[in-house]
Amino acid sequence: MLGSLILVGFCVYLFFHFITIRRPKNFPPGPQPIPIFGNLFQLNIKNPLKDFERFAERYGNVYSLYFGRRPTVVLNGLKSIKEALVTKSADFSGRPQNLMVSHMRESKGVIMADYGPQWKEHRRFNLMTLRNFGMGKQSMEARILSEIEHIVAQLEKSVGSSMNPKTLFHDAASNIIHLVLFGIRYDYEDESLKEYIQLFTENAKIVNGPWGMIYDTLPIVRNLPLPFKKAFMNVQILKQRAANMINKHKTTRVAGEPRDFVDCYLDEIDKKVDGSSFAETQLLMHLLDLHFAGTDTTSNTLLTAFLYLITHSDVQEKCQQEIDTVLEGKAHVSFEDRHNMPYTQAVIHESQRIANTVPLSVFHCTTRDTELMGYSIPKGTVIIPNLSSVLSEEGHWKFAHEFNPSNFLNEQGQFEKPEAFIPFSAGPRSCLGEGLARMELFLTFVTLLHRFQFIWPEDAGEPDFTPVYGITLTPKPYRMEVRLRHPAR
Repeated sequence: MLGSLILVGFCVYLFFHFITIRRPKNFPPGPQPIPIFGNLFQLNIKNPLKDFERFAERYGNVYSLYFGRRPTVVLNGLKSIKEALVTKSADFSGRPQNLMVSHMRESKGVIMADYGPQWKEHRRFNLMTLRNFGMGKQSMEARILSEIEHIVAQLEKSVGSSMNPKTLFHDAASNIIHLVLFGIRYDYEDESLKEYIQLFTENAKIVNGPWGMIYDTLPIVRNLPLPFKKAFMNVQILKQRAANMINKHKTTRVAGEPRDFVDCYLDEIDKKVDGSSFAETQLLMHLLDLHFAGTDTTSNTLLTAFLYLITHSDVQEKCQQEIDTVLEGKAHVSFEDRHNMPYTQAVIHESQRIANTVPLSVFHCTTRDTELMGYSIPKGTVIIPNLSSVLSEEGHWKFAHEFNPSNFLNEQGQFEKPEAFIPFSAGPRSCLGEGLARMELFLTFVTLLHRFQFIWPEDAGEPDFTPVYGITLTPKPYRMEVRLRHPAR
């Protein structure tokens, strides 16, 4: 009997010994994880940003969390994020390959592809292709301005009444990236466009919601018929649509004379260079990556910008005065006009800062054993750069916790961009589409403010500036009154 009790006790000891989570030597401090679940129950899985802030106050700007048994290090503040993503970028530029988002993308594409020769080859291609199609040049500018005219036409229908701008901004941003990738645009009432955006939006909610966190934390449940399966089904639908577009391009393209991103990629496949990683399976996921990244971030930033404009009429009026002066006698705005619009530039950048659109960036992963801020970080550790901590960090902003364009203006009233402005992240894995996004935001913002006045409706109650958490932060739905200032020329 005693021997049986000793054996049972020994088995219980072994069980807890193997499931107990132990921090590696000199690993960053953090809240005590519990076996199997880690720190899952210490986070508000609907919105963990306040928890991340609370942990930083207790454990410092570099601390650890466990999602299940997976060690994760959260970086807060400019100093730690800059050291990791810029100074030691080779050590911190990996991507975790055992998360829901990486499984959905089969580790292909560009966003979740791991750090290495294949990723570098594709990043170079993406940057070069986007530049060749006019990123920062007139051809891209013309495409964006053409789409903005469709936004203007829709807003003119709402003059004298109020409207919710969310769908309009999402549709327009989706069309612009669609033009870059496929060379086509959709009418705003087109069901294909609506379904495309709906699939992306649904997946973003699943990945960054409770079911996404459960998938990442408890691998044992991944094969069960739970709600996260819907995200994988959606990806298959999106991949099939992209495959259909690629097949259409094959029948109409002229090799060496690319019309869009797809043609450029197919040209690269045709070269059949030894060791090349270019393949149609890669192209499919590249198209989904670029479309998602180019739609949600830009549209949510515009939604935030106009929410603050209609609730800060003095800011809107000052922008319009500057815009009217610079655009006097011109048919339309040019991206180069930004150099003569310091206040408008400041408002756009302050909108990006306050929007905090991608608060936790895209998760990184260490590629080898390394050190950061005096701590030892083992290879394979998930890294979460908390960009929101930098965009509101005391000491880097004149008004860290309020909307104020003065954050981007010097004493002479000229535009200045502080080092802590990193909404596109930093280092070699910073956002590929930054140039496109900057042009899109400026041209849309200026064109709409030049032609219209936007007002908070009297019957709308008090504005709520609290965003809805997800992969991207989204303003809560609101309506705005539209009045005509200058008719379309």
